[in-house]
Amino acid sequence: MYINDINIIFYILIGILGLIVGQFIDWCNIRLPEYKKVFSKEFFTIYMKNFKPKYFLIITTALLYIAILYFVGWKPNMLYQLKLVKYLVLAPMLLSALIIDWKLQIIPNRLNLTIFEVGLAFTFAQGICNINVGIDMLLGAVVGAGIFLIITLLGGIIAGKEAMGFGDVKFMGALGLFFGWVNIIIISLISFLLAAVISIILLTTKKKKTDEYIPFGPFIVLATFIVMLVPSNILLFGLFKIFTLGMYQGSI
Repeated sequence: MYINDINIIFYILIGILGLIVGQFIDWCNIRLPEYKKVFSKEFFTIYMKNFKPKYFLIITTALLYIAILYFVGWKPNMLYQLKLVKYLVLAPMLLSALIIDWKLQIIPNRLNLTIFEVGLAFTFAQGICNINVGIDMLLGAVVGAGIFLIITLLGGIIAGKEAMGFGDVKFMGALGLFFGWVNIIIISLISFLLAAVISIILLTTKKKKTDEYIPFGPFIVLATFIVMLVPSNILLFGLFKIFTLGMYQGSI
């Protein structure tokens, strides 16, 4: 049986991998904020000894892995294969950033650096296949970090305080290596839209107070997942419709 030209066995295998990775994310979320090594013998001597399955996290990761396989697909093309693999590698790091930032209002430097290092490796690999793709990914890092750095600096000048943390700046720069300059702009726009909508909901339902800090990292993560799973032409069409108040007459 095939789904989207991919044998169902591969969906099962990727789902099982997601279950395993999802539990490992929980360990990362404990270690990274404490600036401790993730790959350590303590994983077996402490964490696994007192093992408690994180059902929501492992099921979410498994479903996300299956969704990535379905929407990205598998084609006999090195660039497509690299795209699938890099998304599967990036997904758990995104989930970790979302959870840590929401709980502690930080994106650990070690996590940002790992995303950057992995992104650089994939950029190099894609550049070997197609130099233009490699250049596009490098520009994505510059544009991603640049947009958020400008916002942060302007917030400091106008409001007298940071509009967002420098962790978000580094996070966007690292993500740019995975998505290129066009998609990182789309991620930026979607993240601001999500932040506006969700913040209004949280404030009106009194889940958050007006003077309470709402971390921006989770919105970046949600926007990134949307870009990973939805074709860019559909996203661009939707954004044009939103920002022109429905007056855009183009087609998908």
